[in-house]
Amino acid sequence: MESSSPCQGSTEIVFFDLETTVPGRTGQKFCILEFGAIVVCPRRLIEIESYSTLIRPRDLSVVALRSSRIDGITRETVSNAPEFEEVADKIFTILNGRIWVGHNIQRFDCVRIKEAFARINRLPPVSAAMIDSLGVLTNKFGKRAGNMKMASLAAYFGLGQQKHRSLDDVRMNLEVLKHCATVLFLV
Repeated sequence: MESSSPCQGSTEIVFFDLETTVPGRTGQKFCILEFGAIVVCPRRLIEIESYSTLIRPRDLSVVALRSSRIDGITRETVSNAPEFEEVADKIFTILNGRIWVGHNIQRFDCVRIKEAFARINRLPPVSAAMIDSLGVLTNKFGKRAGNMKMASLAAYFGLGQQKHRSLDDVRMNLEVLKHCATVLFLV
């Protein structure tokens, strides 16, 4: 007899997040420094796969020698990481055809992914659908948690500090959504 998984037949959900450089001058582009994703079963909201990688920009000088960033990513931490082109196939496979979820992904992360694929002359992955938790939570949850940044939402629900590392942040995003759904269901 064939067993069926509770996730079989459903479009999987992928929560993803990027850490990037912050352009210091006009005309300078964002560079992806880290990509993290978890694939989640849409029926049970449990993690079934994860992937995370630091990414070395072509021009290492865009990364600070000493980090003033919360994430601690420095030139040294990315100096031996693969360039985007080396991990593009894996990122494409994780994202393509799945439902994309993330906090502020519509305005930020999706744009950076498209830019990164364009820089290597490749078509970007395409989502089956997109859920930007910033928009969803702002519309449904209101301003109960303040400015609706992930750190504020995590603090509101007692989930700890946001680490500003991709894989940690996507796992936190999933937990924030679960907590918000519970509150909205019970109210």
